Amino acid sequence: MVAFGPNAGDAGPVGIERCSGGADVQGSNAWIEDELASCNFADERLGRRLSTLLDQMAGAMGDSIPLACQDWANTKAAYRFFANDRVSEADILAGHFDSTRQRVAATTGPLLVIQDTTEFSFQREHPEKIGQTVRVNSGQDQEGRFRMHTVCGLLMHASLAVTTEGLPLGLGAVKFWTRTKFKGTAALKRKINPTRVPIEQKESVRWLENLRQTTERFGDPTRCIHVGDRESDIYELFCLAQELGTHFLVRTCVDRLALGGDTTVDAVMDEVAVQGVHAVTVRDGKGHVSTAEVELTYRSLRILPPIGKQKRYPALTLTVLHAREREAPADRPRIDWKLLTDLPVLSNGDAVEKLRWYAVRWKIEVFHKILKSGCKAEEARLRSADRLVKLIAVYCLVIWRVFWLTMINRSAPDVDAGIVFTDREQEILDFLIPNKAPTLPGGNTLGIYLTKVAKLGGYLARGCDPPPGNTVMWRGMARLIDITLGSEIAPQLVGN
Repeated sequence: MVAFGPNAGDAGPVGIERCSGGADVQGSNAWIEDELASCNFADERLGRRLSTLLDQMAGAMGDSIPLACQDWANTKAAYRFFANDRVSEADILAGHFDSTRQRVAATTGPLLVIQDTTEFSFQREHPEKIGQTVRVNSGQDQEGRFRMHTVCGLLMHASLAVTTEGLPLGLGAVKFWTRTKFKGTAALKRKINPTRVPIEQKESVRWLENLRQTTERFGDPTRCIHVGDRESDIYELFCLAQELGTHFLVRTCVDRLALGGDTTVDAVMDEVAVQGVHAVTVRDGKGHVSTAEVELTYRSLRILPPIGKQKRYPALTLTVLHAREREAPADRPRIDWKLLTDLPVLSNGDAVEKLRWYAVRWKIEVFHKILKSGCKAEEARLRSADRLVKLIAVYCLVIWRVFWLTMINRSAPDVDAGIVFTDREQEILDFLIPNKAPTLPGGNTLGIYLTKVAKLGGYLARGCDPPPGNTVMWRGMARLIDITLGSEIAPQLVGN
C-alpha cells in the first residue's frame, strides 16, 4: 500500500488555553473551535463537519459512529467526510499542530518530544483495502507444518510534546503507513549488511522525519529533547539532531564502536566506577509499589558510526548513562537502562534529571492506550486505509483533550475553572456534587471541578486514592455533556 499524510502542531499558555466557544460547539467542548481554528479545507463546509464530528465523538468516546452521530443524516455525513478525497489526515490535524506550537511557545524550560509507534489491527473480509502490519506464526496444521498469518492493519508513528512535569501539550507530527510500502526491505537486508541499507529505504526513516518536522514546527530547536525507546537508537538520527541544533535522549540497544575504534561503548562503561545511587519507585506485575536502588555510571565518549557508513557520517561525542539495579529481584525484571544523549551529564543530579525525563516517555504509551481502549479505534468498521487514518486522526484530537484534562489536574489544579468549564457547568457540578465545606469566593479551582467530573465517571476520591485517571475523566466528561444538554432542553419541555 502507501504511506499516508503527515504532520503539524499548536495551542496556548502553559498548555492552558482559554476556549472560545463557537456557534456550533459550546460548553465543555468549546475547545474544539480553538483547536480547529488553523484548519484549511478546500470547502468551508468540511471544516464545519469536522467541528460537528469532533463534538459528537468527544461526547460519545468509545462508541460507534452511528451511536455518536445519533441519526442517519449525521451518520451519513460522517461517512462522506471520511470518504472525501479532498480531506486528508494532515488537514484534520493541521489546526491541532498549530495549537500545539502555540502551547509550546507559551511554556518555558526544556520540552520533551516523545516519539513512538503503535499498530492497529483489524478483521476484514478484504484486508487488501487496508494493508498489513506483520506476518505471524498461527501454529501448526494437521501435518505439523507451520502456518503464517498476515495481520491486517495500520501503523502510526507519533511525536507528543510534553513538559518535564508530564503535561501533554499536543502532537507535533504523525505518520501513518502499512508494511506494503516497505515490501522487499527484509529480503534486501538478508543479502546486504543492514547497516549498509540507506536509512531512506527503511521504516526507521520515520524517526528522522518526525524529528525534522517537530523541530521545524516548534521553531526552538535548542529547547527540544527528542525522547525515544530502543527502536530510536539510530546513528542517522543522532547526526540529524546535531545538524538541526536540537537534542535527543534515547535508550540504546547497539554496542557501538567507541574512542579510536578499537573498543566498544559497553567495554568502556564496564571500566567506569559507580558514581552514585538513586532510589526509584517501581511497580510489579500485580501493581504492588516498592522502592529500588539503581547504580549510576556516566561518561562522555567519542562514538563512531557503523562501519558501512563511516564515510558518510562523522564520529560524535555523546554522553552514555547507565542506571542498573544492583541485584535482580525475584518478582520482576531488573532495572537496566542504557541511555545515550548529546546533553552533558556532569553530576549525579544531571544523571537523575535525564532518568526522570526518559521516564516521562511512558506518557505516549498512555496516549496510545487511550486511543485503543478509550476510543476503541481497532473496532472501527470503515473499510479502507485512507478512511481509517482520518478517523484515527479525529480520535487523536479527542484523546489529547482527555489526557490534557487528566494531567492539568495534577500539574496546575489551582488555576481558574473557567478555562475549561462554563458557569452553567460549574453550577451543575456544584448541584450534583456539593462541596463538603463552604469555599471562599473564587476558591472553586479547576482541580475541584475536575475531581467532581471524575466522580461522575466513578472516581471515589478517598484519601488513599491516587489522582483520577483518564478512564474516569472521559466517562465523567461524557456524563456532564449529557446532563448539561438535559438542563438546557428541560425548560422547553416542562417550562421554567
